[in-house]
Amino acid sequence: MHNVILIGMPGVGKSTLGVLLAKTLGMTFLDTDLVIQDQKKALLRELIAQHGIDGFLALEGTVCAGLQAENAVIATGGSVVYEPEAMAHLREIGTVIYLKLGYKALARRLGNLKNRGVVLRPGQTLRMLYEQRIPLYETYAHITVDCGGQDIEHTLDRVLRALEKAQPKKNASL
Repeated sequence: MHNVILIGMPGVGKSTLGVLLAKTLGMTFLDTDLVIQDQKKALLRELIAQHGIDGFLALEGTVCAGLQAENAVIATGGSVVYEPEAMAHLREIGTVIYLKLGYKALARRLGNLKNRGVVLRPGQTLRMLYEQRIPLYETYAHITVDCGGQDIEHTLDRVLRALEKAQPKKNASL
């Protein structure tokens, strides 16, 4: 297995699950939001304020399109799906897993979106953002795992089972 890439809405648990998944699989963990913050020496919300939404998306796309990782679990920012070049690269270097969560459950999990560094256009609601992104997540994912109604351990188990099913079976006659 080369890499496992986690995509999904903010607050779905990509980073939390990513750390547990990396430990379980003996892989390293990489959070693209932290990579961006480290490279630019600023918080995501500061980068969005400084560069504007489109500038931030371009920055996120450039960072993700240039990721060089091997044997890593990679948690992405929720907005990376707006950048086709970045998503093509991520799909090339690993298995992309969409962590799916229903709108009501997601809305309960999220606090102040601005403090989280969520890319929201003026006048855009969480519902609008959710409805805009879901088709993108579904398009780019190799695997979709529903995270609704369960704790992180059950989600981890679902991801592990989905990865196991997705691995090509070895030919017993070889």
